[in-house]
Amino acid sequence: MSESLPELILASTSPFRAALLERLQAPFRSAAPDCDETPVPGESHSELVQRLAEGKARSLAAAYPDSLIIGSDQVAELDGAILGKPGTADNAQRQLAACSGRTVRFHTGLCLLDTRDNSAQVDEVIFDVVFRPLTEAQIQAYVEKEQPLNCAGSFKSEGLGITLFSALRGDDPNALIGLPLIRLCDMLRERGLSLP
Repeated sequence: MSESLPELILASTSPFRAALLERLQAPFRSAAPDCDETPVPGESHSELVQRLAEGKARSLAAAYPDSLIIGSDQVAELDGAILGKPGTADNAQRQLAACSGRTVRFHTGLCLLDTRDNSAQVDEVIFDVVFRPLTEAQIQAYVEKEQPLNCAGSFKSEGLGITLFSALRGDDPNALIGLPLIRLCDMLRERGLSLP
């Protein structure tokens, strides 16, 4: 590997992922990936998020030589089915009603692509969210206040969404927001980036 530090690229335009990455105090830039996110028939949630995380990173490889490109993708799962972004308040309320008193599993795929040698580290981090029983009025009030229409599972755990839960289970709470920083730090260190 070369002596100079590679540029760090976040293959995402998500302000939530960028805010998480800023916590590492390493300079980076964000770029929009170009990746078909259509699931492959028969693909598990784990396979899907890892494939898409790597696909997002690789979609930027030609534009960013001598770089470390971070790709991430996430799905929320309830009873084996993917909970997508609700898009509307009605859909968000339906999703949250389905989650009431239940456990939702978040699968977050993470890829660190080193374009200096075209090597990729790819992993999945799982995080479970246990919802407390919610009334229709509580769900409606939450959706009106926080407007979580572009969030898988219809909540923002970094905001008022925390009031919906009875427990959080997993190794890295950042995974819930979409970028597992603990695993990412391990990957970055492995590629020579010095972190405290």
